[in-house]
Amino acid sequence: MKREVILTADGSKTIYIPEMDENYHSTNGALQEALHVFIQNGIRTINFNDEIKVFEMGFGTGLNALLTLVEAVNSEKQINYIGIEAFPVELKLIKEINYESLVNEQFTESFSLMHSLPWSEKHILHPNFTFQKIHLKIQDYQPLNSSVDLIFFDAFGPKVQKEVWTIDVLKKMHDMLKPNGILVTYCAKGQMKRDLKSLGFKVEGLPGPPGKREMTRAVKL
Repeated sequence: MKREVILTADGSKTIYIPEMDENYHSTNGALQEALHVFIQNGIRTINFNDEIKVFEMGFGTGLNALLTLVEAVNSEKQINYIGIEAFPVELKLIKEINYESLVNEQFTESFSLMHSLPWSEKHILHPNFTFQKIHLKIQDYQPLNSSVDLIFFDAFGPKVQKEVWTIDVLKKMHDMLKPNGILVTYCAKGQMKRDLKSLGFKVEGLPGPPGKREMTRAVKL
């Protein structure tokens, strides 16, 4: 599958897949979208004294994982990150998108390690941050119930990857979350929100990142 690096509106880059006519991040600003959806309306909405576990549906370029590492260091709180990815991005493209340049240079080596370290193993990239990536389709992943505080649901949109937006996959997300755990996604489709409600989530429509009217945050009741 061909992938191309393109520039987005905020000066950060993303990857475009011509065959799917889909981007890994918003063309209105890859960095702004990630910060708004997953950091500002995700991690920063959780009150935690000890540590939290974050699961990302779609490790992809590693941008959200990088920003989560930065948040762990800056907040001086313990964050344990797990990301799942069925189709890893080539290292050549990771170097080309150059996300290291968007944050402090102290994170350059850690971001490189995220893409080169072995799959499935847990790695300590900072005293406040553990990292693990899983090379599987979400349908084949068997997580522990009530084991995660926060989910970044950052798969490609339902239009092109409908198999990961099914009620079965969303139920897996629900079961994985602890009570009062949170799922955040850039997606605001009506069917997805109805499915989340049917599973026992309290669903909120929040203002979206630049170029998008709305995003979704769901709390497990």
